[in-house]
Amino acid sequence: MCAAVIAAATSACHAETPAAAPKAAQIDRNGVLMLVRSTLLALDHANKTGNYTVLRDIGAPGFQSNSAAKLGEIFAKLRNDNLDLSGVAVIDPQLNLLPQIEANGLMHMAGFFPSVPTQVNFDLAFAPVNGQWRLFGISVSIGQSGPAAPEPPSAPAAQPNGAKQPAAAKNKPTDKPK
Repeated sequence: MCAAVIAAATSACHAETPAAAPKAAQIDRNGVLMLVRSTLLALDHANKTGNYTVLRDIGAPGFQSNSAAKLGEIFAKLRNDNLDLSGVAVIDPQLNLLPQIEANGLMHMAGFFPSVPTQVNFDLAFAPVNGQWRLFGISVSIGQSGPAAPEPPSAPAAQPNGAKQPAAAKNKPTDKPK
């Protein structure tokens, strides 16, 4: 289950400039916690009330181009599944993408809130507006909590033209005189 919205505001000058490598954002842990938690709690409140105007209004102008009705459509699956995001208020997020400034000037970060039996995954983008970071893009999904076992290997595929698979090493016991 995944819901995402990214504002589609790019200017011609961004399209013409070569892509620059992202650089680390100058934001401390508390700033990250405030942005992540306030954004996901706003989404939680919007899902619980069916009113997406506050979520839209806390966003950057590019995000605000989405109507409240459109945001309601985008997050309908999370809302209909009665996803409760209130735990993000007390659980510390684990970041797997530290805050970085992208070539387009957006601050991008991603991570998850580890919880049982599922974890909340997020991917967020913020735009600078009047000296504040404002929501520009959000993706939220539910994943498995904890490490997942890998899929068992499938049977070896047949080799064309009679080619043979490499033979596995054989371990023969060696008898050593005592």
